[in-house]
Amino acid sequence: MTFEEIYRQEWSQVVATLIRVTGDWELAEECAQEAFAAALQRWPSDGVPDRPGAWLTTTARNRAIDWLRREAVGATKLQQVAALGVEPSEPAYDVPDDRLRLMYTCCHPALAMEARVALTLRTLAGLSTTEIARAFLVPESTMSKRLTRAKQKIQHAGIPYRVPPAHLLPERTPAVLAVLYLLFNEGYSDVVRSQLSSEAIRLARLLVQLMPSEPEAGGLLALMLLHDSRRNTRLAPDGALVTLEEQDRTQWDHGQIAEGTQVLDTALGLGAPGPYQIQAAVAACHATARTADDTDWPQIAGLYAQLPQTPVIALNRAVAIGMADGPDVGLRLVEELAAGPLTGYHLLPATRADFLRRLNRPTEAATAYREAFDLAGTEAERLYLQKRLKEVSVPR
Repeated sequence: MTFEEIYRQEWSQVVATLIRVTGDWELAEECAQEAFAAALQRWPSDGVPDRPGAWLTTTARNRAIDWLRREAVGATKLQQVAALGVEPSEPAYDVPDDRLRLMYTCCHPALAMEARVALTLRTLAGLSTTEIARAFLVPESTMSKRLTRAKQKIQHAGIPYRVPPAHLLPERTPAVLAVLYLLFNEGYSDVVRSQLSSEAIRLARLLVQLMPSEPEAGGLLALMLLHDSRRNTRLAPDGALVTLEEQDRTQWDHGQIAEGTQVLDTALGLGAPGPYQIQAAVAACHATARTADDTDWPQIAGLYAQLPQTPVIALNRAVAIGMADGPDVGLRLVEELAAGPLTGYHLLPATRADFLRRLNRPTEAATAYREAFDLAGTEAERLYLQKRLKEVSVPR
């Protein structure tokens, strides 16, 4: 396991555990960073410990103890931190997972929804400010300010590291679900970080067990399972992205598809359909179609029409309508989105390019593919767009 993989796997656990006992967000992150820096310095010569997470937690704990001593913090707090990793210093929570507890802490209703989600992604997954800004389609400077304000508000308001009682969990759950979905997407779009998707699915399962009467928790779990069932067919041998239309459906995880559809049916049976359930229904339409030509695009377009029309949903709906009614219709809808908030979002020119290719307008398609290539965030996407660009480029 590489150092980067260990970082991705252990960062949130170390930070979450330190926050629980110190109650200090900045101190926990700083001590965790120092622990990882120490590992980077020592492990190449000493070797990676058998339990790297325990080594990192102990090192971070020692840094925290040193800081608390310098600040002359009371003996009780020092004892709590010193006991970290030895035995529980608090009674068990109803939410039996440090990462999930951290999510519910970050998603405090005193914070704006976007701030809750962004802060959790930063702390839970160790995502950079740049990555979070890209997920929210905002400038990095804007996201940096939101994160700083959220941390300051938590500290100044004295918001504790504590899961609310069961009757207050629902008010925080929508933000927790948003975090899980963004976490899943971050891992799904980058093969190097696929463990983020696995972690999101694990936490979603835990949340469904914790709140079996919450239909959107089931909807999200179903959505992620259905998407994840196609993971092994999404990349070509050369690392290029393979579109849904071109994937080998015999290689999809059909057991996972069956599980996802069953979870979705259970959620829908609760009689309160929401956005995650509707998106899971879209994913089910794709996953259960025997071939790409069998895809029920009119139904998919109808499902997208039931969702809040965010810019990304509007783009997805334009694709579905274009596939159902013809690429000329889809192209017109995509061009109507060009002057909106999706400016700079690589899938906008990529979608436009695809419709132009289907309409046999290669010169315009090539221009749009070049624009998408310059905006793409992963190597897999760039390799795919490069292939498409070669297909439509007119030989000179």
